Amino acid sequence: MADIGAQQAPDDLIELGRIVSAYGVRGWVKVQPHSAQSLVLRAAPVWWLAPPIFSLPPSFQSAESSDAVKFRPHTVKQVRPQGASIVADLEQVDDRDLAESLRGYTVHVSRQFFPKAQADEFYWVDLENCYVYSDAQLVGLVLEVVDNGAHAILRVQRMGLEGDQVPSEEHPPTVILDTKGRPEEILVPFVAAHVQHVDIAARRIETDWPLEL
Repeated sequence: MADIGAQQAPDDLIELGRIVSAYGVRGWVKVQPHSAQSLVLRAAPVWWLAPPIFSLPPSFQSAESSDAVKFRPHTVKQVRPQGASIVADLEQVDDRDLAESLRGYTVHVSRQFFPKAQADEFYWVDLENCYVYSDAQLVGLVLEVVDNGAHAILRVQRMGLEGDQVPSEEHPPTVILDTKGRPEEILVPFVAAHVQHVDIAARRIETDWPLEL
């Protein structure tokens, strides 16, 4: 593979998928997107690939290597959906052996290539790290968004604050623990029936989902 790592990686890269195998005999790769929003992968003209941590040389694992070393950009020549996956023809990956060597690499895309979301649509990556509220009281922080096949689900770590305070450096929220001392979590369906308002800029999601479920 040509050494193109000297290019500086953008500081707004978002991990969107992982290469799971080679596809065909001409060097295409098969990618499993991290979410149902694979449109970004199909629209981006450049993918930045990063190797699995375990495959990096020991010096890379212990030293502070730059993004330019870790990430490698590849122009996307062709891309199309393949069931729940995506297959792509990447520049500088021109045979099956080379494509297979990329198994496990993560695929990152610059935020500048994200298509503009509609008024009632949200990228999952933007929902993560938002605070969830119910009746103006803090419920917790979105750790992850998962897909159950019918709709998205917010995995929320329970947190608390006193009174009407909002999370800040001056008023950091407290993680709520269960009876065994483990961080408590709840799952909130991300559907209009139970999510009344989303403000990405304010990192705030309002829901009426029962907390005891």
